Amino acid sequence: MSQALDENKIGGLGVSRKRVEDNRFIRGRGNYTDDIVLPGMLHMEILRSPLAHARIKSIDTSRAWEIPGVRLVLTGEMAATRNLAWMPTLSYDTQAVLATDKVRFQGQEVACVVADDPYIAKDACEAIDVEYEPLPVIVNPEQAVAEGAPLIRDDKAGQADNVVYRWEVGDQAGTDAAFEHAAVVSKLRLHYPRSHPSPIECCGSVADFDRATGKLTVYMTTQAPHIIRAAVAMVAELPEHLIRIISPDIGGGFGNKVPVYPGYVCSILCSILLERPVKWIEDKTGNLISTGFARDMYLDGELALRADGKILGVRMHAEADHGAFFADAQPSKFKIGLLHSTFACYNVPAAHLTARGTYTNKAPGGVAYRCSFRVTEAMFFQERMVHQAAKDLGLDPAEFRRRNFVRADAFPYRTPFGFLVDSGQPEACLDVGLKAVGYEDFLRQKEEARRRGRRLGIGISTMTEPLGAGNSREYDILGIKMFDSAELRVHMTGKALLRVGAKSQGQGHETTWAQIVSHELGIPADDVTVEEGDTDTAPFGMGTYASRSTPVAGAAISMVSRKIRAKARKLAAHLLEVSEEDLEWELGRFSVRGVPEHGVTIQECAMAAYGNMPDGMEPGLENHAYYDPPNLTWPFAVYIVTVEVDPETGVWDVLNTVAVDDCGVRINPMIVEGQIMGGLTEAYAMANMQFITFDAEGNCVGSNYMDYLLPTAWETPGFELHSEVVTPSPHHPIGAKGVGECAAVGGPAAFVNAVMDALDDTGVRNIDMPLLPDRVWEALTQHHDVSGAPPVRTDD
Repeated sequence: MSQALDENKIGGLGVSRKRVEDNRFIRGRGNYTDDIVLPGMLHMEILRSPLAHARIKSIDTSRAWEIPGVRLVLTGEMAATRNLAWMPTLSYDTQAVLATDKVRFQGQEVACVVADDPYIAKDACEAIDVEYEPLPVIVNPEQAVAEGAPLIRDDKAGQADNVVYRWEVGDQAGTDAAFEHAAVVSKLRLHYPRSHPSPIECCGSVADFDRATGKLTVYMTTQAPHIIRAAVAMVAELPEHLIRIISPDIGGGFGNKVPVYPGYVCSILCSILLERPVKWIEDKTGNLISTGFARDMYLDGELALRADGKILGVRMHAEADHGAFFADAQPSKFKIGLLHSTFACYNVPAAHLTARGTYTNKAPGGVAYRCSFRVTEAMFFQERMVHQAAKDLGLDPAEFRRRNFVRADAFPYRTPFGFLVDSGQPEACLDVGLKAVGYEDFLRQKEEARRRGRRLGIGISTMTEPLGAGNSREYDILGIKMFDSAELRVHMTGKALLRVGAKSQGQGHETTWAQIVSHELGIPADDVTVEEGDTDTAPFGMGTYASRSTPVAGAAISMVSRKIRAKARKLAAHLLEVSEEDLEWELGRFSVRGVPEHGVTIQECAMAAYGNMPDGMEPGLENHAYYDPPNLTWPFAVYIVTVEVDPETGVWDVLNTVAVDDCGVRINPMIVEGQIMGGLTEAYAMANMQFITFDAEGNCVGSNYMDYLLPTAWETPGFELHSEVVTPSPHHPIGAKGVGECAAVGGPAAFVNAVMDALDDTGVRNIDMPLLPDRVWEALTQHHDVSGAPPVRTDD
């Protein structure tokens, strides 16, 4: 009889194991960057520009130096003497650490002060006198490329205009031919507005340079410690082995904590100059106005359609507003990110995409906000175009999608943009979602409500998202391939220590990583300790963003566990005095084939590794793995939203939200559901309330939480989640695909499509997000599209 362990009882794969990290978080025992206190530590504050574009005529720091407790006042000119006035970005551009020639966005770092406490430092910042000469301001791509536009990056040799790049992909000739044969051409102009990840914890760092050892230790809020170490080595000109980056508990990231920010560099330089620890903790306004913006992309999209609803071709042109510096965190070869992952779940014969990036007088934008490299924009544009195309043809939106889906038996499917989508069941997911929402019944309710003066709407968003960027043939950042890593050590008592190159910001890595080890080795999850975030102990990894955790780091954990099991098999053969070929593995135990009662546990193998190993075998039971994925993973999802719009006020309420996520094998269903709910909450917020924009002078409108609204439990609607459809990834070791970003990526279009469906008799084709009540009311009463693109008026 089998003596295999019960995986459910030991906390293995598929178990809704409670998050172990919450034991410290709910007790207030988390250890965040601001909790770090070092002997002799000083505090740093940053002076930011009030203007969006201005020449710096002079900086007078004399009054700041006179304030008791001030230890250092640092300007760009002083940083330049150490070659640190400018730094490289993750997109091979340059970014000012502290402005020297001019400021290029409101909130740009101009100087910093180090003092005995943060209040003295803040007072001293206010005592710095900066004389500015205002310059014309640009806040959108149209202004950036207009004739006579001021040159924003006049610091760059050979930069004659405000264009960052031009990029294209696809078959232009084939796409043009498809449009020539189209019965209907559906066109849509869209703007995905700027949004901000807005984590609870702002950015911060504690830099500690030890002159005696030459070692620099930095505690910081980073999602990618090893990449930061490499960047610091290049900027500070210190060898990597003398740099230690420690990322403790992180209070949310969502992509906001991937880039290298000037505050990090300033704290490091100040610690080197003063030879004392220097702490910098960003305030909320500083975070909102200057760090990690996302989106800000414009689209002109067209679909070539047959009369029967078949898509013949897709033509897209995107304008990306990158702000003053091109600082996107994305694979080097894809200037517009993975925007060309669009229409990957639809059988489209021909497609062509062109893109242009521009500089503007705004903080650097484009960093992923719970999104893999512009995939959020790709899916939003895709699903808004599909919704409108169905309306233009007079077809039911669900049926239109069904007619154009890639069939389940057609995978693997090569998209017209070159991606290989390896698996999926789009129609099955759509069927589950339509049944759950009561689709046909709601359509009848909608028509009945319309006759009574009420406006109901239903919106569908179906998407497949490329996750786990990593395969080294295609993906790198700053020339570093996007693999990931894991190191596993099983102690002689059978307890295990797992170190991973990823870094959690709330995803539950300490819980789920242990479950993968438990699944592979049969070691109870409670006996596996997980460590991340310290470059002196963790193996080199690319960090956590773009839903890379499970697809790449999780795969590395599986692979290293299997290496451990392979050595344990040799130990078991030695202990049982049989050949390896005579052994069978069942969870947690090797046994002799045909004699199941004659066996040894993984714990007994671990003990033998330290005291009874065969001749010629190295002691110990530990190993490491670097995982380079053969392909991206492709989860699929269907999100369906029903709403009611008040025609008198433009206010819209969510009636129901149904989510069907096929993310492959789920490691911990409870955590997956939490990720989906969090993503849907962010999707609702982007569609309904999160509004951050700029006026004609480049002032950031929405730089506080009175204006930039985040949803609370009061506003957030309920969600109905479904997990019936499971399509394992054919190349991932445990069949997982990842899910962290899916709902935030696919969700916004469902909410917008629902509101647009409620307005389908008005002739309105688009209202830009967020769909604020005044915008919806204007569309209803004026019967025209409503743009939210900057500049916005602030005089009324």
